[in-house]
Amino acid sequence: MNNPLPSTPKTAIVLAAGIGMRMRPLTDRRPKALVEVMGRPLIDHVLDRLAAADVSLAIVNLHHFADQIEAHLAARKRPKVIFSDERERLLSTGGGVAKALSLLGTAPFFLLNSDSLWCEGATSNLARLGRAFDAARMDALLLLAPVATTIGYDGSGDYFMAARNALRRRAGNEKAPFIYAGAAILSPKLFEGAPDGAFPLMPLFDRAQENGRLFGFVLDGQFLHVGTPEAVSAAEDAIRRARA
Repeated sequence: MNNPLPSTPKTAIVLAAGIGMRMRPLTDRRPKALVEVMGRPLIDHVLDRLAAADVSLAIVNLHHFADQIEAHLAARKRPKVIFSDERERLLSTGGGVAKALSLLGTAPFFLLNSDSLWCEGATSNLARLGRAFDAARMDALLLLAPVATTIGYDGSGDYFMAARNALRRRAGNEKAPFIYAGAAILSPKLFEGAPDGAFPLMPLFDRAQENGRLFGFVLDGQFLHVGTPEAVSAAEDAIRRARA
């Protein structure tokens, strides 16, 4: 009997709780998730991508200017949005996901940063990521973009890719060819033994790497790293070129 084809996750968490320090002054009176690119808030671009990938439920975590995000997304239908409230304590990336696990269910799910933005290739990158995820051998599958073609990024990269798309995080003064594009599919198993309270995701990725269960998938298109106010106009220029 043939194994069934892998299915794209139907749930997601969008990380929208951050302070957005590097985006000031744009984030002095609003959350980074509501900074506009091409006339639309960043989080709308992300949720549109999830809807196009047939995701039915998105958990959005809240802290910085939480009321503004709640009001903005109140009428959103696709995907359905449920909020994970971190007003009392910001839980960082790992803690934020861990808090929302009970809402996400027991199946693998998408993780997206609220500022994950790219010019799409021929087909949906999230759908492609979903088809590539193999829960039998992966705890995390990260969407990666080549440093050389990323707009708005001048760092040293994040990961090297080895055989069968296994990942190794760069160390020390190394320069890695790929940057993490702020989108992934995670298994709930990744969080087994995770600490309570606030903690980052990176140690969990590192543990998955040590166990041979961290993999990457290269984005088709162009990643737009919207990390500063100046990067907004650079991203808009790239989108206009892609649409021309």
